[in-house]
Amino acid sequence: MKKLISIVCLTFGLVAGVQANTGGIAWDKAPNKTNDLAALQNGAKVFVNYCLNCHSAAFMRFNRLKDIGLTEQQIKDNLLFTTDKVGETMKSAIDPKQAKDWFGGNPPDLTVIARSRSGSQGTGADYLYTYLRTYYADDAKATGWNNLAFPNVGMPHVLWELQGKRAPIYETVEEHGQEVHVFKGWEQLTPGKMTPEEYDQTIGDLVSYLQWMAEPAQNTRVKVGVWVLLFLSVLTVFTWRLNAAFWKDIK
Repeated sequence: MKKLISIVCLTFGLVAGVQANTGGIAWDKAPNKTNDLAALQNGAKVFVNYCLNCHSAAFMRFNRLKDIGLTEQQIKDNLLFTTDKVGETMKSAIDPKQAKDWFGGNPPDLTVIARSRSGSQGTGADYLYTYLRTYYADDAKATGWNNLAFPNVGMPHVLWELQGKRAPIYETVEEHGQEVHVFKGWEQLTPGKMTPEEYDQTIGDLVSYLQWMAEPAQNTRVKVGVWVLLFLSVLTVFTWRLNAAFWKDIK
């Protein structure tokens, strides 16, 4: 009995620890634009220009981008920076040894990042959409940056030139007899190349591309699934009526 109680307590402790380690703020809902070819093309452009320098997408080939409306020549002219073959996988330009020295470890592969980061607050896309929009300047960190969705993050804000530098605004409120700091918004310290609305739209395109890259056939799967369910529904009606006809004279 004591052993059982210990196991239960340990289980609750692990769950509480996992919840405590998630930290950060509530996730925003990511725009789902996996059917928008223009958004996916822009997201692929942002991914190659800003993410592929450090992160790989080792299970995605450049020629698969033809599925989102790009021609092979467009891929060669605009997106091939780490290789000269369209059939190659998306490998990062960074040296793994240098990455380990600079960041303490190799940056993770991003092929299925949009599927692996789901949690109790939403989908992996929701997390990425929130994470990429909640960086703020923090001189106490080695990189000069911190993140509300991922406190003490090791990755610097590679898109800061687009977003500019921001600082979070907190309001102190009293809850259960204690003072609590509640996030209320942002203070723009320096302007970026994009307005906040343009930056949010760009991040939405990037996250939609990451969603698509995690499962390029997902939209086809959904369409086929709908027709399969409709077929099974009609087949169920016919099967039920056929069964009734076979057994109607049997008592």
